Amino acid sequence: MALEHALLVALSERPASGLELTRRFEKSLGFFWHATHQQIYRVLARMEADGWVRVEVVAQDGRPDKKVHTPSEAGRRVLAEWLATPMAMETFRSELAVKLRGASYGDRAVLLDNLLAARAEHATRLAHYEQLEREQFPDPADLDEAALDQWLVLRGGIRLERFWVDWTTDYLHAHGRAERD
Repeated sequence: MALEHALLVALSERPASGLELTRRFEKSLGFFWHATHQQIYRVLARMEADGWVRVEVVAQDGRPDKKVHTPSEAGRRVLAEWLATPMAMETFRSELAVKLRGASYGDRAVLLDNLLAARAEHATRLAHYEQLEREQFPDPADLDEAALDQWLVLRGGIRLERFWVDWTTDYLHAHGRAERD
C-alpha cells in the first residue's frame, strides 16, 4: 500500500485540505498508516499532478486560501483497482519480539522496565480506541456500509491493542514484573 491509497480512502470519506488530512491521520488513519504532515502535502501535490484529485481553492477570512482535495474520476478508478488487488498476508515485524527473545543476552531488568512502559502505551491506545467506539459507534447495528467498515477497522485495532497488552502482560508476569488482570 502506498500513502496515495490511504489518502484516497480518507478523501473518499470526506474531502479535505492537507491540514485537515493531517489532523484526521493523527486521530484515526494514522493509527494504521503513519504519515507526516510533509509527506501528506508532497503526496497530495503529486496526486494532483497525476490527476487523481481535484482541488478547489476556498477563500478564508484573515487566513490564506485553503485547497480542498476530492478524488477525481481517475483517482476513484485507481482506488477501486487497488481495492480489488489481492492482498499479501500481513507480515509480523516486531522489534519488541526480537528484544524479548534476546532478553537473556542483555540487561533484562532494563528491558522489563521498557516493556512496562510499552504496555502502558498500548493500554492507553486501547482505552482511546474503546472510547472512540463508544462515542462514534454506539449502535453498530444501525451503521451504513462506510461507517460499518470504519467500525470494523476500529474493532481490529481494539483487538490488536488487546493482543499487545495481553502478550506483554504474559511476558512481564513470567518474569515476576506484572500482576495478571
